[in-house]
Amino acid sequence: MAWFIAIQHIGFGILEMFLFKGPIGQKIFRIDPAFAERAAPLMANQGLYNMFLAAGLILAELQGDLMWKRFFFACVIVAGIYGAATVSSRILWLQAAPAAIALALTFRKALS
Repeated sequence: MAWFIAIQHIGFGILEMFLFKGPIGQKIFRIDPAFAERAAPLMANQGLYNMFLAAGLILAELQGDLMWKRFFFACVIVAGIYGAATVSSRILWLQAAPAAIALALTFRKALS
C-alpha cells in the first residue's frame, strides 16, 4: 500500500506542478485557462508537498520502518481531510481513504 500511495502522490505532484495550466489539468480540476494561469504557482507548491509525502513513504518502505510509514500515512490522511473540507469532497476518497486503509493495515499486521 505504501508504494501505491507514493505513486499516487507522485502523480498528484506531476499534475499540480507541470500539467495544471494545460488541458489535462484544466479538465481534471474543472477550471478555465485564466484561473489556471493565476493559480499555477500555488498548485506547483502543493505539488511539491505531494512529492515530499511520496518521498517519505518511499524512504519508510525501503527502510522497512513501520513508525515512519504510519507517520506519513497519517500526514496523507490529514491532508486529504483538509483538502476535502476546503476544496472538494473527492479528495477524501481519492487521497485520505487509501491512506486510512493502509494505516489500518499496519496495525492489523502488528497484531497478528
